[in-house]
Amino acid sequence: MTYYGSNPKGRASFHDTLSHEARAAFAQLGTRRRYAVGEVLMHEGDQAQELVILHEGMVKVTARLGSERMSLVDIRIAGDVVGEVAAMDLGPRSATVTACGHVAATVVPRHELESFLFTNPETWIALNRMICGRLRRSDRWRLEFSRYPVAVRLARVLVELATSYGQPDRKNSVRIDVNLSQSEFAALIGSKTNTVHKALAGLREEGIIRTGHRQTYVRDLPRLRRAARLGTSVVELTGRWTVRDASS
Repeated sequence: MTYYGSNPKGRASFHDTLSHEARAAFAQLGTRRRYAVGEVLMHEGDQAQELVILHEGMVKVTARLGSERMSLVDIRIAGDVVGEVAAMDLGPRSATVTACGHVAATVVPRHELESFLFTNPETWIALNRMICGRLRRSDRWRLEFSRYPVAVRLARVLVELATSYGQPDRKNSVRIDVNLSQSEFAALIGSKTNTVHKALAGLREEGIIRTGHRQTYVRDLPRLRRAARLGTSVVELTGRWTVRDASS
């Protein structure tokens, strides 16, 4: 059985951009594997050139800055792919990918992927669009690091996590199903852990979020978006928050 998941409120996963026929054909590739929590799917610097598509679970993408410091680069969920850059060129892995829980995935070797893409242009186009989207997102984050203070950057990350990975919780709150420590939040926004601690405390005091042990609940998504300096038009639909930019 193939397991896929997606969040209708957030960004579309690679799997969700494919037609039913393309998904069925793509599902025939590679070898199924399961990973335990903390197990590494791929190591930074490795020369392996497989693409991995996630069917179940969540992974974190980290990269080393200098000889010691490790930075959290991104989070990927069911329906996403990882390792696409190394699978498309001859360079080494640019990041390490680690399972955040139990993960079911398919490992597709480069030669198998290439021959498939040549005969399935829809999937080729979808993969290229996904890579371009990730590059745009990365560029935007780098610009925001220099433009906004830590509190705003943190609010923007929380908005993105809530809309991409959040699940409705009691009392109209949104539970972010990504268990990040404060040091990992700090790594995502390029800040120090103690500064993130203060920013989270401020959001809690304002009643915008609630936190527990590696759990974050957004209690007021419109106010969080205002804290992130994002225009909002928010509609509650069947117990889920649907969020649109006011500028769109």
